[in-house]
Amino acid sequence: MQMNFNVGGAALNIELTHLVIAGWTGRDAVAITHHIEELAALGVAPPSDTPLYYRVSASLLTSAPHVEVVGGNSSGEVEPMIVQLGNRRFLGLGSDHTDRALEAHSVALSKQVCAKPCAAELWAWDEVANDLERISLESWIEEDGEWVLYQQGTLASIRPLAELIVGAGLDSLATDGCAAMMCGTFGAKGGVRPATRFRMRMIDTLLGREIAHEYTAITLPEVA
Repeated sequence: MQMNFNVGGAALNIELTHLVIAGWTGRDAVAITHHIEELAALGVAPPSDTPLYYRVSASLLTSAPHVEVVGGNSSGEVEPMIVQLGNRRFLGLGSDHTDRALEAHSVALSKQVCAKPCAAELWAWDEVANDLERISLESWIEEDGEWVLYQQGTLASIRPLAELIVGAGLDSLATDGCAAMMCGTFGAKGGVRPATRFRMRMIDTLLGREIAHEYTAITLPEVA
């Protein structure tokens, strides 16, 4: 899957060969329980272990402003994203857009059926690796014509990204190409719910910069 990113003003063109969605990555056991309960309210069974690493098609990753979904039961989740190209590593911003109705049947299948939107900008890993927990992420959804804050948190509430890299075997996956991983999310304010418009950003307060992305999910008819 050909992807075009920007790193510090320079183009980075990659052929993505592997995509991993890390789930249940909260560092706080109470927060994990809260997220499990959020999804249980939608009929989603609890995970067999935490964290879990779901492999999905690399072709799902996209920086397009529009994605297509079947039915009206999907929504995004803001997540830090790691891109690994050989021994070069980058931090980016993504959304684990998920079909909530299918999630109640199979989390693994729900991860596979929706595109995974991401911002086209990346930060070099060595610029952030020593102080990752300062990085914050936020998301908004559009409800009744208004943007509503949906998620908010810092990387301090997610398991150390170095731990997730090892758990997913990202270095090994990147030996034959380029691998990317979305690294988990935060609880939703007001509960997980469908939304067709999603806005997200990642903020580095120390260096005074941010990455942002917005997309719309176009609903295709659900034909039985």
